[in-house]
Amino acid sequence: MTSERIGVIFDCDGTLLDSSGVWHEMEDEFSRRAGVRLTKADTDELNTLTVPESGAFFHERFGLGASAADVVGMIDEFVLGYYRERACERPGALAFVRALAERGVAMSVASSSPQAYLQAGLETAGFLPYLDAVVSVDDVGKSKREPAVYDHARALMGTPLRSTWGFEDSSYAARTLRAAGYRTMGVYDSDLAGTYEDLAAICDRVVRGFGELDADEFVAWSVAPQASSSFPA
Repeated sequence: MTSERIGVIFDCDGTLLDSSGVWHEMEDEFSRRAGVRLTKADTDELNTLTVPESGAFFHERFGLGASAADVVGMIDEFVLGYYRERACERPGALAFVRALAERGVAMSVASSSPQAYLQAGLETAGFLPYLDAVVSVDDVGKSKREPAVYDHARALMGTPLRSTWGFEDSSYAARTLRAAGYRTMGVYDSDLAGTYEDLAAICDRVVRGFGELDADEFVAWSVAPQASSSFPA
């Protein structure tokens, strides 16, 4: 049994929070305002972008708003109400987080969303008291196409790389985690973020929801990775 503390870095939208829908609604609404129809390539690209990058995407590609910053303001107006008033967990997520906290697991969030969204949504849904850190890509100046946001979250938790997991619903972000040496748990949300098969090909483990996870089994598997058969597939 290792004495190293286990760490978990959760993605927020689509992983802890059942919030992917509000982002897809925003994309649909903004494409309507711009008078265009988004292609699959467009939505795939948007899935990897930060909020400022999304503002630039809609302004520079489709002429929406007076500037990219103007579009960012539109995004704030569209989604902040959700995070402040309606943000909710994905089923079973809060119970799993509480169970990990009871077992001494360090936890943080690393997200492409701005801090204002994260703080509001995680507080509304009840996660904030259990987290050692909440990190936005804005805090590190790098998107999830690079591991900086995860590395910063891990540094704030103080856990070693070899015992730190990243939980992600997006296949591109899971690839970043895997390439950086993190242990990876895919939490399937929708094919727009990454198919179940994509996540299964990238991650150490993949589940369709938190109901498939047991805190004791997760901890046991984390400290004894050779015993993979004891952990749900």
